[in-house]
Parts: sequence; structure tokens; C-alpha cells
Amino acid sequence: MLLARVEGLATATIKHPSLLGQRLLVVQPLRSLTLEPVLTIDTLGAARGDLVIITSDGKGAREIVGDETSPARWSVMGIIDDGGAALGVEGGATR
Repeated sequence: MLLARVEGLATATIKHPSLLGQRLLVVQPLRSLTLEPVLTIDTLGAARGDLVIITSDGKGAREIVGDETSPARWSVMGIIDDGGAALGVEGGATR
């Protein structure tokens, strides 16, 4: 699990059939070994700027999309709504 900030929504005209209808977010992991943004499946409705908890449990992501052949790996597990203060991070949920 990693803490990440939502950078925005991702759109694609061509994608794996298992990702059709899925809400995809581009998130920037915080305090991780790699600082590359990742594409996540979001079933919770996170907004741009929100702090989220993401997981790289590919099996869990494939269960969300209902396809064992899906390339999905990352998914949003939770939205931080306390402003990130408890975690020592500036900014939290924008709602």
C-alpha cells in the first residue's frame, strides 16, 4: 500500500476490454522508491488533489474488473479525509 495524490482522470480511446467502463486515475505516489505516476482503478470517486491509499494487489484489481486476464494492477483502497495531518502530509480530500 502507498499514499498517493490524485493528479487527474485518465481517458483512452483504445484499452483492454476489462477496463471498459472503469474509472481510471493518474496518481502520484508519495514517499515511494519510484516517483513515477501510476494508473489506478477507482471505485470510490476520488477527485483531483485528493490523498488516496493505493494498492498494487493485481489479483484484487482483476477481481474489481471481473476479468482474470486483465492487465489491471493498481487500485484505490481509500480516500484520506483528514487533510493528511495525521500522516504529516499537506492537503487531503477536496470535498
